[in-house]
Amino acid sequence: MLCEISSPYVSNPKATSCLDTAYGLFEKSRDSMERREGAIQADMNRFWLKKTDAAKISDKELAMFLASMVYCSVKKMRMPQKFRGGKRMQYARKQYLDQLIRKKDNGRIKIVTGLRRSGKSYLLFTLYRRYLLDSGIAEDQIVGLALDEIDNAKYRNPFELNKVIKERMPDKKKRYYVFIDEIQFVTEIQNPYVEDPNEKLTFIDVVLGLMKIPNADIYVTGSNSKMLSSDILTQFRDRGDEIRVNPLSFAEVYEHYEGDKRNAWRDYYTYGGMPLVWSMETHEERSRYLRDLFNRTYIKDVLERHQVKNDAEVLEILLNVLASGIGSLTNPSRLSNTFESERQIRIAPDTIDTYIGYFLEAFLIQKAERYDVKGRKYIKTPVKYYYSDVGLRNARLGFRQLEETHLMENVLYSDLVRRGFDVDVGVVVQNVRDESGKNIRRQLEVDFVVNRGDERYYIQSALSIADPEKKEQEIASLIRIPDSFRKIVVVKDYMKPWKDENGIQYIGIEDFLLDESLIAR
Repeated sequence: MLCEISSPYVSNPKATSCLDTAYGLFEKSRDSMERREGAIQADMNRFWLKKTDAAKISDKELAMFLASMVYCSVKKMRMPQKFRGGKRMQYARKQYLDQLIRKKDNGRIKIVTGLRRSGKSYLLFTLYRRYLLDSGIAEDQIVGLALDEIDNAKYRNPFELNKVIKERMPDKKKRYYVFIDEIQFVTEIQNPYVEDPNEKLTFIDVVLGLMKIPNADIYVTGSNSKMLSSDILTQFRDRGDEIRVNPLSFAEVYEHYEGDKRNAWRDYYTYGGMPLVWSMETHEERSRYLRDLFNRTYIKDVLERHQVKNDAEVLEILLNVLASGIGSLTNPSRLSNTFESERQIRIAPDTIDTYIGYFLEAFLIQKAERYDVKGRKYIKTPVKYYYSDVGLRNARLGFRQLEETHLMENVLYSDLVRRGFDVDVGVVVQNVRDESGKNIRRQLEVDFVVNRGDERYYIQSALSIADPEKKEQEIASLIRIPDSFRKIVVVKDYMKPWKDENGIQYIGIEDFLLDESLIAR
């Protein structure tokens, strides 16, 4: 398998025209390259010396250089340092790999969903494939097809896709594992066997048909808005299992981080967990990449999927408003007023609610509803919105609003959701008397009411509790909750976990994110 490499010459205008020549030279020159392996790096270094004047580089020289790089990849030779570029981290994604392993051969379609560029294809085609091979599954039992590749363009027709997959499973006595990547590339076509013009065939029909083959285990991924929408499981009805892939957690990033926990935390709440970000070395590279993801990928997907033509600017402004207000209570009516007062744009609350739904479908943002802890009921409005990745949120705002208190709350919410918890915003109603003796009703907030099965935790996010008054403010809601579930304050301060006289536990943010067992101790 070719290893992934980066080259300073990929952007050279001659590189594209010479790439085919390079692979041809590689095949023709493989034997001679093997005989002169020791001289290849010297040749590449001589080529480097001419890089400042591209006009002096002949097509043949460039092609030979690229062929040498291919050879280095195949032979796993060490590339000269100047050609290697940034490190590409190899993340284990154990949480998601374990889910695939548990769902293996369960008779259902495995649907890998999540935010674009969060690592879905890598999880399936690299990590899970490697697991199957290590488990004794033969190469010919793994049927993989990437529909975004030009060589596979014909299989975007539902009939052709169905045909080729079945052809690659010739032995009915063997168990086959079918991976279809970017399945949204399958086009919708008219059913030629019925007269009804509204009768269409889609990838849903193909996958449901393949699922009925007794010796096939089916896995699909998708990366654009057609596949990222949450209604995909509805289309598969009760025959699909979703594996939701999230951006890298802080624990995953820290595993490869070269530095201490405090610096890792600062970088994480700044750049988030999109995997490719962590192979980049400068702020400029990371910032440009995250901004481009928004402008060229996410917004484009939403516009195309929902055919939004006249309100593209409104969508972008709405994303900015939500980014500025992470962790703040809001609702469509408030947002509508914000548009009118600050932007002089009139837009109905229902329209804003629809657009927020688009962002939720694409996993760009997440919604936390309010829950009355004492009354044991949900409060319909207002709610809180958090970004699925804080790096994307920061890039959206040009890295101008890096308020650690709000970013910390966003990271905590996302990490708790990643762990499989249902997470709400808690409200504790308190009846008190004012100075005149009049009864008033006051609402105290619990940042997160966290549930999973019969587990429940109440969690506050606090930048610091060094000041006694600040500490009392943070725990005011917790001490008024009349049950025995664990109550936790997660703080930025570096500290050893401890409990106060109220039984409330205090944990530093890095430790909380790195050790999932701390929540239950």
